[in-house]
Amino acid sequence: QVQLEESGGGLVQAGGSLRLSCTVSGRTPSNYAMGWFRQAPGKERAVVAGITWSGITTKYADSVKGRFTISRSNAKNTVYLQMNSLKPEDTAVYYCNVVRSYNTNSPMYGWGQGTQVTVTS
Repeated sequence: QVQLEESGGGLVQAGGSLRLSCTVSGRTPSNYAMGWFRQAPGKERAVVAGITWSGITTKYADSVKGRFTISRSNAKNTVYLQMNSLKPEDTAVYYCNVVRSYNTNSPMYGWGQGTQVTVTS
């Protein structure tokens, strides 16, 4: 089993920044890619960003491109999402998951509790 724990969310004004963290534990596959997802009220969960095991290759949803940066520390089993220039439409619960490929919406395990991000105008 794989456990996922997200943290770092909060309440921020538009234009502000937050850094989310996701700690992965348990029996992970080798060289696993990771993704960040979000689910806004009344909407389906959507992929926000993905990153390969090496951290060299990343992919972003168009809505966050240029504002969000995904990174990882394999030594710490942690993936990060730096979110800058936040907008009210970024308000959502953010989740991470191991993914089959960094550039697809392909979560492999059950979801953690997520971390709430609320952006006020």
